[in-house]
Amino acid sequence: MNTASLRQLIAQARQQEAGEQTLARFLQTQLERLHPSIRLPEDNASGALSAFVIAYIEEVPDVLDAAADVAREAGIEAAVKPVLKIAEQFFLQPPTLVAGHEGLEGLLDEAYLAHRLVEEVNDRYIAHLGQPLIPLDTTRANLIAHQLIGEPFANQLDEAVHHALAGMLDDSSFDQPSVQAYRERLAAPNTASAWQRWPCLSQQLGVELQLTA
Repeated sequence: MNTASLRQLIAQARQQEAGEQTLARFLQTQLERLHPSIRLPEDNASGALSAFVIAYIEEVPDVLDAAADVAREAGIEAAVKPVLKIAEQFFLQPPTLVAGHEGLEGLLDEAYLAHRLVEEVNDRYIAHLGQPLIPLDTTRANLIAHQLIGEPFANQLDEAVHHALAGMLDDSSFDQPSVQAYRERLAAPNTASAWQRWPCLSQQLGVELQLTA
């Protein structure tokens, strides 16, 4: 994994944002049209939304590193690493779908692609092992990012994720003895304790999503 390059790219985008405030202006327009299910602090809605987007972007290299480490421990690195490389390439060589989107605003699209890819991988782990590949819950954060990006473009990004995963991580990937041994370790108390330290990303940043009335 070349997550050092991702971190450098994000740092450059943050420097650009400090001067141009492109993301800040974009988010200011979004505040007026946010879905009512998205709850922001009343005293600093703009600041909270900006902090959420920046953290959502900066979380990508950490998530990819964590996923690679767990896949290696599970003995399923050969199957998972190509998927994670796709998420990495979404940043380093963005698909033409996001051409013309620059700075942190552009990286929001690419972060959404990467987070959604890992979310799909997590879903497959849950189906086969009863636990996610990594315990960070990005589901609500992805829903918020989807709403910020807007439809139909966010739906097109979802399609790009499904296309990238086509034919990868099938049932045979989870039939290896090393994976079955890893399944047994998942039930260990120290594993459950470690996973409790990974909070829901959106809650961590003070941005809530009310999924029910």
